Amino acid sequence: MNTCSRLCPSLLNKCKTLKTVKQVHAFVHKTGLETDPLVFGKLLLHCAVTISDALDYARRLFLHFPNPDAFMYNTLIRGLADSDNPHNALLLFHDMRRKYVRPIDSFSFAFTLKAAANCGSLREGMQLHCQGLLHGLHTHVFVGTTLVSMYGECGCIGFARKVFDEMREPNVVAWNAVLTACFRCGDVEGAEEVFGSMPWRDLTSWNIVVAGYVKADELELAKEAFWRMPVKDDVSWSTMIVGFAQSGCFDEAFGFFGELQRKGVRPNEASLSGVLSACAQAGAVEFGRILHGLVEKAGFLSMISVNNALLDMYSKSGNVEMARLVFERMPERKSVVSWTSMIAALAMHGYGKEAIQVFRRMEASGVRPDGIAFISVLYACSHAGLVNEGCEYFSKMRDLYGIEPAIEHYGCMVDLYGRAGKLQKAYDFVCQLPISPNAIIWRTLLGACSIHGNVELAEQVKEMLSKLDPDNSGDHVLLSNVYAVAGKWKDVAAVRRSMADQKIKKTPGWSVIEVDKVMYSFVAGDKSNKITEEAYEKLREIMLKLCVGGGYLPEVGSVHHDIEAEDKEDSVFMHSEKLAVAFGLARLPEGRMIRIVKNLRVCRDCHTVMKLISKVYRSEIVVRDRSRFHSFKDGSCSCNDYW
Repeated sequence: MNTCSRLCPSLLNKCKTLKTVKQVHAFVHKTGLETDPLVFGKLLLHCAVTISDALDYARRLFLHFPNPDAFMYNTLIRGLADSDNPHNALLLFHDMRRKYVRPIDSFSFAFTLKAAANCGSLREGMQLHCQGLLHGLHTHVFVGTTLVSMYGECGCIGFARKVFDEMREPNVVAWNAVLTACFRCGDVEGAEEVFGSMPWRDLTSWNIVVAGYVKADELELAKEAFWRMPVKDDVSWSTMIVGFAQSGCFDEAFGFFGELQRKGVRPNEASLSGVLSACAQAGAVEFGRILHGLVEKAGFLSMISVNNALLDMYSKSGNVEMARLVFERMPERKSVVSWTSMIAALAMHGYGKEAIQVFRRMEASGVRPDGIAFISVLYACSHAGLVNEGCEYFSKMRDLYGIEPAIEHYGCMVDLYGRAGKLQKAYDFVCQLPISPNAIIWRTLLGACSIHGNVELAEQVKEMLSKLDPDNSGDHVLLSNVYAVAGKWKDVAAVRRSMADQKIKKTPGWSVIEVDKVMYSFVAGDKSNKITEEAYEKLREIMLKLCVGGGYLPEVGSVHHDIEAEDKEDSVFMHSEKLAVAFGLARLPEGRMIRIVKNLRVCRDCHTVMKLISKVYRSEIVVRDRSRFHSFKDGSCSCNDYW
């Protein structure tokens, strides 16, 4: 081997980007080593496996090499198996067999089986299994382990267990594969049996069990297994943090993150993204700010996923300006997820035109929008009343980018027409859909009927919903609201009786506010503790001040019962978001922004009260309800009363 041949692998090991790999390739070409199988194989391996965005370049290299050998085929199959389109790995394997490239070895089968698993192609996997039997490779532990994983990914736990049972001497990797397969197929009892039978366990085994319990929503079992672990790594901690955050158990997610720091474990990308996600869902902006400082101090700002989580946290906590700042400070080459997150943030806050500007910047930067990006921009148009712009983007998605609309895109269009009061157009749009509309589509239209008081259309839509989702309490409440606004109290009573007969309960309204890094929750009508008593006392003072000095008159139409006006006033008085804002005014320093998260749509009376409080108390209030943000300041709302 000459000096240049020895130098090339050394240079490749130092390459971290496709640009530097191309420079080495140029050197290889210049020195005449391009036809050297050893040098070329190393170059191909680096492009196909090591460099994340060099797979297409690897494919071009492969096509230009005369008579590629088995190592080159295996290398490219390996890279393609882990790509967005693993089916190409299967095609390449078939090409390898058709051209009689030898040897087809355990690596060929293992990498191709992984491609079949990632495709979810049981048929291809079983064909490969048969070919492995013919070649005598089924007893090879590497191939056997990959077969177990393939059957697990395809949901065939019986086949996975059979392959495993036929293995002569399974190692810990094989045991971990069958353990993963059990959890993947939802066989928690089988997984527990396998785990109990393991002759030895490593850290990966424990991490699989913890992750499996989390995915099965067995959080208590996950917690028990986690604390039993003899050794924990950053994967163990991030699994618990992300799992509990995604299950809505925010206090536990914060607790695990705090414990991780107390143990002196350096948080990784996943754990930081997970706890930031918990902050976003819970509206815990103060804790989120502390995490932002930790992210900067630990040097994680170069990671796109952590930046995206920070952006999401600030936007869902009502601080769209900080979300903008995070977005603008991101690395120059932003991903489509980053652009989409910023568009969604602006959309949720009612800045429809600004969201469209960001979408145009994304296109100009060369980033191709995907289906989710179009959902975000359509959502922005819907919540800002930009009907014409929304229609244009819907057409552009299909005609320019070739993206076929999914049910979510159709839902956005129904919402766009419905919010704008074009109810008949929305109904006609649903009736002409090329796919069967689901309950969410009809529910969106029913919500629009509720906003605009269209009784006749609401009854038609509710009839469709009764067939698709008869037990949904929200649909009954929406229809009841339509009747109540129209003064049809007998129909209201009939809907309520129907709910009682079917034992359908209305989802209770709750609101959450963060004060001094502690989350306080309020439920309408609840007076069970000193915190709620304090909130009620402050709220009575606020409402008196608003009535006397702010000209407030209760919008009793927000209470859909045939009761006396005075009782209605008491009922709207007890809404959870009013209690939360009262508690915020009582506890937070004067001038501090009040941020509230509510699980239901804000009613008109509460919306009016928030505007008046922001004016009379000179306080800025941000409320995140079920579908969007409302930023109240100086007596007005960012939604411009369009929600």
